[in-house]
Amino acid sequence: MSGTTQSFALGDVTLQSGRTFPAMQLAYRTYGTLNADRSNVILYPTSFAAQDHEIDWLVGDGEALDTSRWFVVIPNLFGNGLSASPSNAGLPLHDYPLVTCHDAVMAQHALLRHLGIARLAMVYGWSMGAMQAYHWASRYPDMVDRIMVVCGAARCAPYNQMFLEGVRAALTADSAFQDGYFTSPPTRGVKAMGRLYAGWVTSHGFFRDALWREAGFDSLEDYLQGAWDTYYSRRDANDLMAQLATWQAGDIADNARDRGNFAAAMAAITAHVLLVPGATDRYFQVEDNQAELPLLVNARSAALQPIPSLHGHRAGNPQRIPDDRAWLTSTIRTFLDGTS
Repeated sequence: MSGTTQSFALGDVTLQSGRTFPAMQLAYRTYGTLNADRSNVILYPTSFAAQDHEIDWLVGDGEALDTSRWFVVIPNLFGNGLSASPSNAGLPLHDYPLVTCHDAVMAQHALLRHLGIARLAMVYGWSMGAMQAYHWASRYPDMVDRIMVVCGAARCAPYNQMFLEGVRAALTADSAFQDGYFTSPPTRGVKAMGRLYAGWVTSHGFFRDALWREAGFDSLEDYLQGAWDTYYSRRDANDLMAQLATWQAGDIADNARDRGNFAAAMAAITAHVLLVPGATDRYFQVEDNQAELPLLVNARSAALQPIPSLHGHRAGNPQRIPDDRAWLTSTIRTFLDGTS
């Protein structure tokens, strides 16, 4: 279905902060076949802590992002351990610069130029991937036909910021965090982070109705141990910290063009826009997308369709949630076919 993960050398990159990131690398993977006029491209950026192979369940022959029709590019967000990260770039966390969504999107734009791609049929993203989709549509409006923003927003809301402060506090409370970075794997910090995440990522109704039983867990404690206690140990803790900083800094208007003018940044979007919040998502909330919708004054079309699910934020990444997966697949196909 695809090749292996590849690496694109960006060279020395001047970041939005003004700092230079030396020999920056962008990891990516492609799926499907580029058509003759290169018009069938879908960009699918990764989310927090995710790597390309962990989100490509949506991609394939007959899947929602159907490779018999579309050429899908998954760029790995900086800090995920494949693209430039504290763990692989020779820049330890205490000297690792802030890499914003704007920086990520500019690097992805350079990759697409390298691949000879000048037009995107859609930018699709979940969570932090959705933030990047929004940034793409505002930064390169003439290049993007559609964006699908799934459980995401154009900026990190104050409530979302506070959630992330809790995640950071749990992780760095581990004794392995010394002098601004982790000197060894923070086993206790990762467990604390996972348990905090478990309470935010679903919903009140998920726990009320014991929906963890659908995944084969016998008790709440069994669920927490099996699904969350070691979930984030698959990533280097310093990389997690770098991506938390990127997430918290997410703001479509924080750039030299818009200078903090959120309405102007949103008005720059001319693509078709579909906002797909989780009806019970606790940190990328429906209300954020509702407030964004009237600001999309130059979008060719703009609509909001909440996911009717008790799975909270996870409803936007429902690989193992059959009902939500079917709903999302149908919604993606309808949007790509150009109908409302």
